[in-house]
Amino acid sequence: MGEFDPVTVLRTLNEHDVRFVVIGGVGARLRGAPLITEDIDITPDTDSANLINLAEALRVLDARLRTVVDPDGIPLLIDADMLATAESWTLMTESGDLDLVFSPDGIGSYDDLARSADSLSITPDGSLQILVATLDDIIRSKEAAGRDKDLAALPLLRRTRDDSAGR
Repeated sequence: MGEFDPVTVLRTLNEHDVRFVVIGGVGARLRGAPLITEDIDITPDTDSANLINLAEALRVLDARLRTVVDPDGIPLLIDADMLATAESWTLMTESGDLDLVFSPDGIGSYDDLARSADSLSITPDGSLQILVATLDDIIRSKEAAGRDKDLAALPLLRRTRDDSAGR
């Protein structure tokens, strides 16, 4: 739908008080890994109040169900109850693709991720702070998912983790 603009998506989530941890390629990039990614993966808290906030943010972002058959996505009536019916949602927004992964492979839940995640500033002026998963958690998730693209990223992620640990 729109040009990839992760800051707009993450800012909208923050403005709606959504509790989430960034995982996947954007999480790895924010941790220093030079990965190329075309979507944002987040693990939101599944608390009912948070799902209400998430649904409102997704409506503001004009989120639609991402499919291979319809390049414009499928419109959804997004609410907290709908979000709670699946383990994950692959969405598209005006600011790029967004994947909601409530229980990432190899990690567990929002609470498991949030315990070790760090709050990082992702804007030059420091106005946007978000929780970002550790590289260890991102690596664990990609190992457990076992998809070719995830396995291909592992050497770079491990090297980035090891380089940052040596500093």
